[in-house]
Amino acid sequence: QVQLVESGGGLVQAGGSLRLSCAASTSILSITAMDWYRQASGKQRELVARISNGGLTTYKDSVKGRFTISRDTVKNTAYLLMNSLEPEDTGVYFCHAIKYGSNYWGLGTQVTVSP
Repeated sequence: QVQLVESGGGLVQAGGSLRLSCAASTSILSITAMDWYRQASGKQRELVARISNGGLTTYKDSVKGRFTISRDTVKNTAYLLMNSLEPEDTGVYFCHAIKYGSNYWGLGTQVTVSP
């Protein structure tokens, strides 16, 4: 079992920045991949960024160059630094982890970007 707790969401103006955190209840070195998903109102949940066990990162095209996913293996925490935020980035951001083929989700944190 892996418990994930997100924090760091909030209300920000367009062009601003936020850093989301995802604290895991286990060593993240034992986790195959950690991701950030987001879900806008009325839309499907979508993958925003992923960091693999080996540290490789991938991003949704629309956030490339603006968002950075990282991790701290001592704190067992993953981060999503979001710069140059746009109203289209508004949504609930969820942390997701894959471990031994099982999927784990946090409860999410709301990000609202005003024009």
